[in-house]
Amino acid sequence: MTMTRREMCLLLPAAAMLPAAAALAEAGEQDGSLPSGGYSFETLVVKTAASGAKTRAIFKGKLATGESIETHATTLPPAAMPHPLHHHVHSEMFFMRGGRLELAVNGKTYSMRPGAVGFVRSNEEHGVKNVGTTAANYFVVAVGPGAGSA
Repeated sequence: MTMTRREMCLLLPAAAMLPAAAALAEAGEQDGSLPSGGYSFETLVVKTAASGAKTRAIFKGKLATGESIETHATTLPPAAMPHPLHHHVHSEMFFMRGGRLELAVNGKTYSMRPGAVGFVRSNEEHGVKNVGTTAANYFVVAVGPGAGSA
């Protein structure tokens, strides 16, 4: 399989976030924070939701500085939404790898294409929808109270 430089650059956010779920099974730091590590995307367990979204949990836990963090990768079929509009206490970042998403935040929409980054502040109503004709692939990083619980 050959990759262009552009495709490799689109994967950089993923490379920065691959201390995978397997890291949680290893002995953590004495402070209970997530241990450092690197794990192959192909080894992440895939769960399929009713919407058809395929999600790979990457990690969930606490940073050494005390914040809760959760990261997952999602593949969303065309015209699908992973869940209805919602809000929660933690903030979220969306990193687009491929396809097209529409990010809705408090009634305003943002077009998300490969390489795009979206940010949703705490307690703002938001959701994503695949508005393309192919699967959309993206990473979500949730930081703050309750990260990973909604």
